[in-house]
Amino acid sequence: MLTSRKGPAFETTGAEGSSISRVREEAESCTRCDLYKSATHLVFGNGPARAKVLFVGEQPGDREDQAGQPFVGPAGKLLDRCLDEAGIDRDLCYVTNAVKHFKFTPRGKRRIHSKPNTGEVQACAWWLAAELRLIKPALVVALGATALYSLLGRQAKVMRDRGQILNSPNGVPMLVTIHPSALLRSRDRADAELNRARFIEDLRKIADFLE
Repeated sequence: MLTSRKGPAFETTGAEGSSISRVREEAESCTRCDLYKSATHLVFGNGPARAKVLFVGEQPGDREDQAGQPFVGPAGKLLDRCLDEAGIDRDLCYVTNAVKHFKFTPRGKRRIHSKPNTGEVQACAWWLAAELRLIKPALVVALGATALYSLLGRQAKVMRDRGQILNSPNGVPMLVTIHPSALLRSRDRADAELNRARFIEDLRKIADFLE
């Protein structure tokens, strides 16, 4: 395993709370950054309170913002299918995001995803740290660059460290891979199939690790 320096989620003690449900309730009134002003819902993590695997994505999308639930849009459904192919029970996993409010740019009637900035990621690290502390997963899976930065800082790189399991500052092993939304952006069918196969190969390492 490789070791990386601290990321924002490990530079704070996290929100205080005796349970994940209590922390979720506290997060509903979060005003640590301005994203709450335009979002429909805060989208907190979801899954078993003692999940063995905790997935961290970037932020909720349009569907997630409307539903108030993480990973229920196209990328989330693709993740579900890929987990199934990799032999991972999705119902036993906790899924969350580095940023809990949807950041977007209005374009007509559509809301176009906009990448959260460093300050927004750091502001939301309070909640991610609480999720990590309370759930105590055996393995964390960083989905994409924003998630990886929120967990390990700038030293870790997705394309360089993809498929590897890194040591985090609190001792929880962390698997690095891409965000499933990247697969949805593939225009060439052959490339899309290859990228999907590699993503599933990354996910299979979860079962290998837990065994």
